[in-house]
Amino acid sequence: MRTVRPLRPRGPRGTRRLTALLLFAATALFPAATPAVAAGPAGPSGTSVAAPAAPAALAPVPGQLTPYAVDAVYSSGISSGGYMATQLHVAYSGTFSGSAVFASGPYNCAQNTLSTALNACMNTTQDLQLAQLEQTTRTWSSQGLVDPVANLAGDPVYVFSGSGDATVKRPVADALADYYGRFGAQVRYDRSTAAGHAWISPLGPNSCTVTQSPYINNCGFDAERDLLGHLRGSVAAPSTAPGGSLIRFDQNGYAPGGSAAALSLGAEGFVYVPKSCSDGATCSLMVALHGCKQGYGYQGFGTQFVDRAYLNEYADTNDMIVLYPQAAATGTLENPNGCWNWWGYLGDSAYARHGGKQIEAIMGMVRALRGSTPPPAGDRVTLSSVDAQDGYVKAAADGSGAAVGTLEDTYGLALGRGTDGKVNRTLLSFDTSAIPAGKEVTRAYLTVARSSGSGDPWASPAGNRLLVDVTTGCFGGCAVESSDWSAPPTVAGGASIAAFSSGSATSTDLSGTALAALNRGGTTQVRLAFEAAPVSTAYLFVNKDTPVTLTVEYR
Repeated sequence: MRTVRPLRPRGPRGTRRLTALLLFAATALFPAATPAVAAGPAGPSGTSVAAPAAPAALAPVPGQLTPYAVDAVYSSGISSGGYMATQLHVAYSGTFSGSAVFASGPYNCAQNTLSTALNACMNTTQDLQLAQLEQTTRTWSSQGLVDPVANLAGDPVYVFSGSGDATVKRPVADALADYYGRFGAQVRYDRSTAAGHAWISPLGPNSCTVTQSPYINNCGFDAERDLLGHLRGSVAAPSTAPGGSLIRFDQNGYAPGGSAAALSLGAEGFVYVPKSCSDGATCSLMVALHGCKQGYGYQGFGTQFVDRAYLNEYADTNDMIVLYPQAAATGTLENPNGCWNWWGYLGDSAYARHGGKQIEAIMGMVRALRGSTPPPAGDRVTLSSVDAQDGYVKAAADGSGAAVGTLEDTYGLALGRGTDGKVNRTLLSFDTSAIPAGKEVTRAYLTVARSSGSGDPWASPAGNRLLVDVTTGCFGGCAVESSDWSAPPTVAGGASIAAFSSGSATSTDLSGTALAALNRGGTTQVRLAFEAAPVSTAYLFVNKDTPVTLTVEYR
């Protein structure tokens, strides 16, 4: 009884225990209100910030998500929305350039288990296993289940935790900052106030230390200035009142399966578009995610989060579109408070990675606003390499003495420097005529499985790269030949594969020129080779039992 999947009762005692657990989850984010205490006058910098006038709610106008000139995308959120903001950033780090999170914990913290969500990712009665979360992220990255973790290095991340937050306790937020630091992100961590569990905004109607609806607190400083300044590098002063358009759009069209309600999403979402962006200026995009009990359709909550988050005012003066996706409550104990899916409710075990239903819905919205709508999952083809034409070639580091390798059937296809001092390169063939005619190829990548190996060729020499060369047709004949070791490709280094010591790895996306080199009428060959000859014995074998695949997406 550890997950939120529908379970069969196990008699009265088991039923009571499950119901109690789910009811606790239903009230956990957010809990009952705490007594009001006056906010302190100064923020982290020690300077007091005068509260702006109470916001005038913008009247939403019906419309659709249309493309704008978007040059950067960020995520932000509070509580369950904070967890979702991190999930978006990590799963699609090739799209998101940074993230800002209030009152939340590390990526994949719940590990698809409700009790872990409650006891490790909100409370601290259970170890949240940060090292394991890091390793899972790296494994998923190598398998292509999330974007390459190398993308996170240098990304700006803003983390906020108040000492008065009894819902997501301080050590959990500490772990989020630590998690990002392990991947080289540039973290700014604000833990200077006694804030309760809330989004922090000068427009917050609540004093700083309380935890009560609408869960937007004024702590005497401008958190939006701080977070946007960290994410963007600089920020202009906000407008006195939003002057753009708040567009209400149908979320059903972005929900996998076509039903937002089936995913615990609201029927309607919102996007704030400043006039400069609608007039054609190049703008950034902020995905802002409310917390539990803050969705538009939750018990008449309406647009309070949209109006009081203090993002629209900065959007006007900083050329920034703000997307406000909406979660919704279920009519069952699965998600009665309209939280974002960060523990795997409704049976969605992929909730934190590629294929997660809410993640993919939001990504569809992002792509629509960026003017790049890639195909749904069905508009792709995954091609296995042609075994009869696969092989590897070995030669001295200078390419002399090349010969076809003979150990494929025993160990797999060799890469790197073997015990004989020879440097190995692997050749793979794909029948790319299987890409449907008349379709535009939008993305392609390789997936390889490691059979065995010795040493680390990526570290010999340090920073060595495993590159993917692409040739339209074949390097010579389509059967592997010794001359394939040094034959010039159509595109050299069209992609790369990061270091991995076990399991599978996914290459970076093929470059635009490499995509253009795919032979739509027949065979495309790729060559895997280390950029520099390893200086000592260091190699791996791939493709022993699992074929190398080329996944091609199109529209």
